[in-house]
Parts: sequence; structure tokens; C-alpha cells
Amino acid sequence: MGVRLSSTRVRVGIMALAAGGLLCGTASAQFLDEFRGPTIQNGWTWFTGDGTATNDFQQRDGYATMLVDGTKDRANIWWALIKRNVASSLALKRLSEPGHELRLEARVRIYETPRRVHLSANTQKTTDYDEHLREFDITDTDWHVVSMTTRNFHAQPGDEVNIQFAISDWGLGKYRADIAYYKVDVVDVSTAGPDKGEPLQVRPPVPGLATFSEKLRVVQDCTVNLQYPDLNLNDWFAVDDGKKAPVVTVNGVQLVILRWDLHEYAGQRAAGAGVLELTTQSMAHAIVEPEELGQVRVTEILGGDPSWDQRTVTLGSLSKGRPMDAVLNPQMSIDERVAEAHGGKTLITISRPVLQRMLDGKTLGLAILSLGPVDATFYASEYEGGRLAPTLHFNLQKH
Repeated sequence: MGVRLSSTRVRVGIMALAAGGLLCGTASAQFLDEFRGPTIQNGWTWFTGDGTATNDFQQRDGYATMLVDGTKDRANIWWALIKRNVASSLALKRLSEPGHELRLEARVRIYETPRRVHLSANTQKTTDYDEHLREFDITDTDWHVVSMTTRNFHAQPGDEVNIQFAISDWGLGKYRADIAYYKVDVVDVSTAGPDKGEPLQVRPPVPGLATFSEKLRVVQDCTVNLQYPDLNLNDWFAVDDGKKAPVVTVNGVQLVILRWDLHEYAGQRAAGAGVLELTTQSMAHAIVEPEELGQVRVTEILGGDPSWDQRTVTLGSLSKGRPMDAVLNPQMSIDERVAEAHGGKTLITISRPVLQRMLDGKTLGLAILSLGPVDATFYASEYEGGRLAPTLHFNLQKH
């Protein structure tokens, strides 16, 4: 979900460099790199895009490390990846047989959590770079094995098969991701078994709201201001037909914070992704490059005051003196374009892992920020008795 690596961002990266050199397959996989020895094997390339982050790829005996420096970046829309063409190690003729796909698997470790990592595969003919890309939400600093199996991956002898591991939009600091191995096989899907971890689509289709059993209006919502961190803006309003309309507004100096009462769901499990529904009061933005700008960014509230009250909350009281990166997850849950029409509905996917953290009380709410030149205003919970309040839709697993 997310940033996610958008199609354009990945496409730019893929076309930037071509991978060469290959490792021979082993008994445990058609392609396997266990990153043994003091240096990276020939064949891997690594680079970044969309921003000014840098990426270095190093190897120790037994694992490799991506070192990403985002301290000179500004918008936090960077991506960093490693890439390799593994076609000559794979049984591509077998891949063309019905029921056969690629399975990518890696053992990874990260040091800032929660964050998402990406596995993906493509060929020189790929046009939709999200199709065979999956995200994995990681919540601790242990080693994790993650895998993804493609669906309708088309490659034949003579084609490139590029595999990638990537991180994106983690923040404006310095970050590290370790990889103990990366392996790829052509598998029979009927006997391969389930993937490891929880592969997530970057931008899954949004189902109809009627398909959700739970519909929960926000209980606390407020605008807070970066320039005036000690002001409470719960009385923020717009004018509709000459009447005051309570609203919340996202722009370059303001963000919106949202909290729900989820106590009755304690101990229950989310069934799939949920949807955040927002209703537009007004929207203004510029059309600029890169394409990621001009959206709103939804992220988790991970720290600060867990029981803030919209009538008194300020940015300062929410953070309780902690750095914003300790209060809001620097990596967004998802970026989304706002419905521009007055009264339009913006439906924003909330991934199952994020939704589960909300049900478990580990994520304290959601924040909405601007991404680039955007000024978006949504109806608040006080408007007409909450009729157009920000609303969370989700399903629960049946016992």
C-alpha cells in the first residue's frame, strides 16, 4: 500500500540501469545468493529515485546490507532498491506451462519499525510495475522470511527476469536493511504451499462500502498546526451557503489527527484491509512533478498522548515533547488523491496490518498530511451531527 513504489517511480528505476552477471543455481533454489564472502557478487545493481536519498549496498560474511541516507531529502518520496537479472538461472520454459509461477523469497531484518519492505519481479517487457510487487509490514527487529508468488508472470527464454528488494519513504534519516539470502524458483502453484509473511498489494482495489460489516465514525478529530503548535483549532470552520461548517484541513503547515473508540474490538482480528472514508468540503492543489505530489498522506499515530481531546489538543500536547518521528510513523500507510468535488468521497485503503494495530491499541489513530502543494478540507465530526464525519469501514474474522 501503498507509497509505495508507484508505477512511474519503479519504471524510472528499472530503466535506469541494466543488471548483468549471474549466480549458478543451487540444490535449494534455481537462483540463490546467500551473500557469503567479503564483497557483493557481480550482477547486483543498486540505486535510488524520486528525491535525494542515497543507497549503498555492502556485504558481510553471511548477509548484505542496504544503507540509505535520506537526510538531504525533503519530500520523503524516495525509493531505494537492489536489482538483479536472474533469467539464466531459471527454468523459463517450465514457467510458460500452466500453473507455474515465480516465487521470490528473502530473509530480511530492519531496524526501524513498523516499516514495509518490497519484493518484486519484472521483465524488459513489463509495463505495470505494481503487478508483481508485494509489500511486507514488519513490526520488530528480528529476522523475517518473506516470500511472494507471482500471478500470470510472463517470461520466456531470452527474456530478462529482474528481481528486486526495495524500501521507500521511510523518512528523512539514515536507514538500514539486512538481507541474509534472496532466492527465486519456478514453482508449481498447486504444490508450492502458502507464501511466508503477508504479501500486500501496493494499491489493492477498493471494495464497495456495503461489503464491510463494521462502520465506525471518528470520535475525536482535529486540525493541528506546525507553525502554531500551542493553538487548539477545534473551532476550525469553512462557510457553506453562508453558514459555518466545522471542518478539518490538511495543507503545508496543518495536519489532521483522527481517533476512534475501538475498545469493543479488543482481541479480535481484522479480516483484510479496511477503508477510511472522507467527505470533501473543498480542495485546491497544483499539478506538479513528480506525480506523487498533490496527494494527501495517511500515516499511523504511534506515540504521544493516547487520549487527546479535540477540544484541547494542540500539536505540542499531542507530541508531549517527543520528536514527530516518534509520534507519527514517517512511512505513510498510503498516499491518495482527494476527490475534488464539493461533497466528493475519498476512499483510502487502510492495510490489514495497520488496521490490526489499531484494533490492538498499538496504533493510536491516523494522521493526514499534505504531500506537496495541497490544501484539502474535509467535513469534521461536528458537522450535522456527524453525518459526514471521517468513517472507518472494516471486517472482522469470524470465530
